[in-house]
Amino acid sequence: MRKFLQAVTDRVSTKKGMWMTLAAWFIITVLLAIFTPSVRDYEVSSIDSLPDDAKSVIAQKKIDNYFKDNEGIPAILVFQSKNGPIQLNQLAQILEQITAGKINGVEQVVPLAQLPPQATAEFFSEDQTTAIIPLTYNASMESKEIKEANEQLQKIVQQSSDYTLYITGPAGIAADTLSLFSRADFVLIMSTVGLILVLLIVIYRSPLLAFIPLFAAVFVYEVVTQILGLMGKAGLMMSKQTISIMSILLFAAVIDYSLFVFSRYREELKQHEDKFVAMKEAMRETGMPVFFSGGTVLVAMLVLFFAQFGDYRNFAPTFATTMAVIMIASITLVPALFMLFGRKSFWPKIPHVGDESVASHSFWSKVGRFVVKKPWVAIGAISIVLLLSAGHLFKLEYEFDTMKSFPEDMLSRQGYEILEEKFAKGDLAPTTVLLEGSESFHQAQIAKVQEELSNQSLVDNVRINGVTEDGKAVNYSLTFAESPYAVETIDAMEKIIGNSDEIMQKSNVDGELFFAGETASLVDERGINNRDVIVIVLLETVLIFIMLIVLTKSVKMPIYMMGTILVSFLAALGLGTFLTNLFFDISTISDRVPLYAFVFLVALGIDYNIILISRFQEERQKHPVKKAVEIAVANTGGVISSAGLILAATFAVLMTQPIELLFVFGFTVTVGILLDTFLIRGVLLPALVTVIEKDKHEDKKLATTPH
Repeated sequence: MRKFLQAVTDRVSTKKGMWMTLAAWFIITVLLAIFTPSVRDYEVSSIDSLPDDAKSVIAQKKIDNYFKDNEGIPAILVFQSKNGPIQLNQLAQILEQITAGKINGVEQVVPLAQLPPQATAEFFSEDQTTAIIPLTYNASMESKEIKEANEQLQKIVQQSSDYTLYITGPAGIAADTLSLFSRADFVLIMSTVGLILVLLIVIYRSPLLAFIPLFAAVFVYEVVTQILGLMGKAGLMMSKQTISIMSILLFAAVIDYSLFVFSRYREELKQHEDKFVAMKEAMRETGMPVFFSGGTVLVAMLVLFFAQFGDYRNFAPTFATTMAVIMIASITLVPALFMLFGRKSFWPKIPHVGDESVASHSFWSKVGRFVVKKPWVAIGAISIVLLLSAGHLFKLEYEFDTMKSFPEDMLSRQGYEILEEKFAKGDLAPTTVLLEGSESFHQAQIAKVQEELSNQSLVDNVRINGVTEDGKAVNYSLTFAESPYAVETIDAMEKIIGNSDEIMQKSNVDGELFFAGETASLVDERGINNRDVIVIVLLETVLIFIMLIVLTKSVKMPIYMMGTILVSFLAALGLGTFLTNLFFDISTISDRVPLYAFVFLVALGIDYNIILISRFQEERQKHPVKKAVEIAVANTGGVISSAGLILAATFAVLMTQPIELLFVFGFTVTVGILLDTFLIRGVLLPALVTVIEKDKHEDKKLATTPH
């Protein structure tokens, strides 16, 4: 691999190779832009999270098969009056107008005017100021079509009354999410580019050094989005959340690898007059670590194919494609752009042959000297910080109510919270229970199962929704006393599912129970997420460990390289959740945050370890261990700390997104990158190398010393 990469970078690092590389990237980018679709054409607001064999998915398919009226995308219309009680007659007229308006996709609305008075009471709150009306859209409708239909509903209500309409439920959330991300995408990209540009100029005080990496990132971004567009055209569904995180990963990785290349290029320009020779030598030492760093991230993303959870699996092809293009760009496009401008890239601080490589009084030179002189002090101090940070994991609490992740001014969330306030909490999302048997059930059997279900923990009531004509399937609606998204409710649902055989035995009924709905789905999601965390963490750790063995040609060194990065992840998650609670009053997090953070912190964090260790191994061929560590820290410290700051700031941009999940994820990764950049890579890892690694003459001395 090293010889192949050197052959590629040697070819690129010539005048002819530079122009051919730039021309090839330009032509490919233009052709893709003209003849292929963009990934934006195939974005969806959400994807199916659960696999087809999940219990709640199987249950829902059975219910849809037995009871056709259950098919479709449900919406909940929440009407609220600020001027006294809602009038039944007026509300019934509004619903009739909705039905008569033949709004695209509306399949079913409760015919309030046709119901007896006692049946209409359940649709109104106790104070009569709020009413909820279920509505069903066609199951084939896209989010954009639902959004347009929701706008028509709003228009009818505004013209017919002074009531305020909030549309919540799956249809309302889908439409609002589409609107949120349509604005958020532009903010995300502009914020990312602007922040990176400002930081590069502030850190390096060179206009070209700021624009060259961004120029490379723009080319890569265009190529990646068009390739993903082709994959979307071939059938790959990509969520807006996935594309948002992909954009951050792309800009962060391209800038990171650009900084590693330019840092070594600047060193070589102080040794060689010819800019092409300087890049050739720079890439001979930097090409392998940079390409290998990209490879670790690529492997981390490919591992996500082994996940069962839909959101995680959706990351795999998207992020893997992105990293593959970035890896190619890091050894072709990036060096070609720097060679195009040569020494002018560094203006006004242009490097000249004979200049000092690294100033002996620089910050990282001082850190390097301290670490090799007092390694145990460094190890002890950093270990205490990391352990205290990781200790907050014992207070970690998860939130399963995804609605709480949306902005407070989002209409579907407001409608949801009104429901929570004005109606019984369990009414937010009742669980559908299906009783299925090979023979018809008698009325007494149906009632007995209903009674046993009602006796289960936290169950408020159970109603019979319907029975099939042959009597072999019964549809129950089970409502919990607490919120269907509360942890205690999910625990109760899991226990009921586990006790379903016992329920049937007590009912003396020969059949099987199936559970569908929000709470049943959360039981499956929680179980699958826990499984995926274990599988992905183990696979990713093992695969990256093997890659590090190949790179370092050592077994011992990858152990503490991986060890430090895993400890860093635990500290980042603990400290990140503590600080989000302290500064942003977010006391609970989505259970997806830990795996999101693990994948990115481990994959990106190991990059810095690879750069440091690669430089250490290079210097160890000429110097003793301590001197090699000191030189490695001094020479890589500046560029890694700069890259870390920019990488952290880039992920912090996710905090501008309208979803709390992305906010917490972005903040946690930002904290983790800063910990890794300054404490792990800067102090702990070099200290461990100083203590554990030995010079060859010391090994021989130990071997010959009599015991």
